[in-house]
Amino acid sequence: MHMHTFRALTARVLTAGALVAGLALAGCATGGTGSAQPTPTASGTASAQQPNAADTMFTMMMIPHHEQAIEMSDVVLGKPDVDPRVRDLAQRIKDAQGPEIAQMEAWLDAWGMHADPHAGMGHGGGMGGMMSEDDIEALEQADGAAASALFLEQMIEHHEGAIEMAETEVRQGAMPDVIALAESIIESQRAEITEMEGLLDEL
Repeated sequence: MHMHTFRALTARVLTAGALVAGLALAGCATGGTGSAQPTPTASGTASAQQPNAADTMFTMMMIPHHEQAIEMSDVVLGKPDVDPRVRDLAQRIKDAQGPEIAQMEAWLDAWGMHADPHAGMGHGGGMGGMMSEDDIEALEQADGAAASALFLEQMIEHHEGAIEMAETEVRQGAMPDVIALAESIIESQRAEITEMEGLLDEL
């Protein structure tokens, strides 16, 4: 009887040990799976936050594009005889695009990149809507109504180029913030084109 009890007790201990070991193994397996799950998610999140070629191209090109719009606006703002409505538009363009340049420069800095300050410059321009050096010189030399009309004509073309670039980013970009900026540029500059076309008719 004593021997039977001892064997039964031993069997229970072994069974309990096997159960504990099994639970431990299951726990390790679950823990391993659980700890492995965040890794793909984390890496997926990280990769989703990396700019693709469309993001970097849009940002690097839009900075000098915006800078030229500000340069054109400064030319108009420096003329005393420009139509006040054109002057107001030039100031609004400058106020809007300055912060956008700062945002894009911050993105490039975070990505370890820099914009080419000479992109799109030179004879005939190198990207959508960019003015050539001759175009800028003509604007600088114009006065009064001629300067107002020339600024509007040039800025309409300039905006159309920006919208084309932004539409490409919306279609092909990966970074949500960059796409959001592109969408904002499309909306605001389309509205400004409509306004400028109306002003041209009234000058």
